[in-house]
Amino acid sequence: MKSDFLLAFNQICSDRKLSREVVLDALEMALISAYRRSVGASASQNITAKIDLETGKSHIFIERLVVDEVTDPDTEISQEAARRIQPRVDIGETILIDSTPDDFGRIAAQSAKQIILQRIREAERDAQYTRYLQQEGEIVHGTVHSITSQAVVLHIDGTEAVLPRSQQVPGERYSLHQRLRAYVLEVKKTSRGPQITISRSHKNMLRRLLELEVPEIFNGTVEIKAITREAGSRSKVAVAARQAGVDPVGACVGMRGVRIQSIVNELGGEKIDVIEWDSNPATFIAKALSPARVLTARLEEDPLEGKTASVVVPDDQLSLAIGRAGQNARLAAKLTGWRIDIQSVTEAATEALRLVNEDDNVLPALGAIAELLPTVANILHQHEQDRLSYNSEELRNVRQVVEGVQGYYASVRTAAKERARAEEAARRATIEAARDERLAAIQAAYALIPTEAYDVPLTDIELSSRVLNHLHNAHLNTVGDVLERLTEGDEGLLKLDGFGPRSLAEVKSSIDALALPEKVIEEPIEEPVSDISLTDVETILEAEPEAGVQEPSDVEAVEIPEPAPIEEEEQSEAEILVEEAAEEDVLDATAATDVVPATMVEEQPASEPEPSPKAAVPEEPIIEHAGADIKVVDSTVYVADDFPETIDEETARKRGRDRRRELVFDEEVGTVVVKRKHRRTADEEDWEKYL
Repeated sequence: MKSDFLLAFNQICSDRKLSREVVLDALEMALISAYRRSVGASASQNITAKIDLETGKSHIFIERLVVDEVTDPDTEISQEAARRIQPRVDIGETILIDSTPDDFGRIAAQSAKQIILQRIREAERDAQYTRYLQQEGEIVHGTVHSITSQAVVLHIDGTEAVLPRSQQVPGERYSLHQRLRAYVLEVKKTSRGPQITISRSHKNMLRRLLELEVPEIFNGTVEIKAITREAGSRSKVAVAARQAGVDPVGACVGMRGVRIQSIVNELGGEKIDVIEWDSNPATFIAKALSPARVLTARLEEDPLEGKTASVVVPDDQLSLAIGRAGQNARLAAKLTGWRIDIQSVTEAATEALRLVNEDDNVLPALGAIAELLPTVANILHQHEQDRLSYNSEELRNVRQVVEGVQGYYASVRTAAKERARAEEAARRATIEAARDERLAAIQAAYALIPTEAYDVPLTDIELSSRVLNHLHNAHLNTVGDVLERLTEGDEGLLKLDGFGPRSLAEVKSSIDALALPEKVIEEPIEEPVSDISLTDVETILEAEPEAGVQEPSDVEAVEIPEPAPIEEEEQSEAEILVEEAAEEDVLDATAATDVVPATMVEEQPASEPEPSPKAAVPEEPIIEHAGADIKVVDSTVYVADDFPETIDEETARKRGRDRRRELVFDEEVGTVVVKRKHRRTADEEDWEKYL
């Protein structure tokens, strides 16, 4: 036999529509709160309540930690005492101790009544929120409970739902206890329970009503592609069949319109147009304008202006296509996603003839359609006089002319848009090229910033405190940082806060006063080729007959390989000064030998006097040959990099420290050789010979 407690427990679960687990958890939490209040238990104590549903008895258990020495009796217990309750318990484990008071049932009944009711109400609100949250986007039934100017309150399965004025159907009237179907728009969780907002004007309510009334839509045979609705007035629904042989419009309308009529009655007489969806936009737009009949529809897509459809209808269908206050055209535009421009046949044909007369380029573009222009003109003239409707043949002729003219101008607009896009692409390319060029210039300027500039702080140069503060606020601390900004031009600093032309001039003058060394970027230089053949020397000597160089006649042209470089002997500056002092008289007597080496073919005797160093060297042309510059001076061929116009004493002394080479015909080997002279002596016996 069931106990009274179990019967009461089941009654609560049934009345409140709550699960047994939710109610049992609420009772246990109420018992724990009652126990803490009765014994004054601390919050650190872990207390658990257990209820026996068969007998209705409740027990309170306290969790304690097993330790060697008890320091907190509320949370700890000794191992000896714990083993009297549970023999196999070790230190560090937890144990539940039954701490139920003798009269706890009576105490709990008095102290926990309000807590139990509060817990049950909270559980009930949570259950309602979860249930209606799952019904969001569905149709629910309710009874009108109250009516105000701002909202209508409906009772829905033990809770309340609000139908705000913005979600009501315009012109619809409600009465108390009226049964309504509504669409669950939103469910919010509040402290007073779930707040349910319903709607009767939402377009998805029409979708759900169609699913309820049309089995083909519910099972997926017919698919709803799009819906647009002006609640209380008119709606348009585009449907498509997903199975061959099924008429989607007929399935929605039903036998003699029974299915669609029940939905119309539910929505208070709202008109519903069911349209077959088509993948061709022009055909779909023509059907969306039903019940009006469309002659032609031309589509144009533009990235800026959007999608536009130019529609032509018969004169007697114009008002029907537009609808009352433009409603039919507006709903068709929302349904298809295209902006629709509607013209009558007479208006479109008159506009086409005017364009043909004004634009000479239209007539050649029409081709064979141009032959219909006189016929269309006569049709328009006759229609203007008689005010009669067009027959099928007249409509066909007018349609061809209108389509031809509209097609020509559509192609012109398309070409203009293509040109505009090309010009825009070219402009963007120019901007990108200029940007890349500017970046390259900035990078080149970056490369020329001296490294020493980053070691000079701005506090070390003469700048006013105001300018210095502005630079520091921009995180510019060194001269190098400022030079990096100046690589962008003057605007690199002028764009800083508080920086003007005077501050810019002050910064520039301070940086110029530093006289930082310019950073030179070294580029690879090709080594000159010094191979000179005897034939080349003969050509040079023939070009200078006044030099008096003896021309060898029995020597064939031989290529002279470039001599291997000889390592010069390193000398300190003191040693060079001592040597120059020891050889001072030699340099005075033979200073010219530093510039003019011995003549070719025959070696000059050592006692022959050298030309004066102050004498001007005759101006001779420099001849580019084999990658090296050669010059003929006083019957001597020079191979060097630079040749001064005149050589004075100081220049001769500097030249004496450089390497000199000379081409000399060696009679022993029968070819031309290159001789090189050491810098420390002027004796001709020290010339080295290289083949």
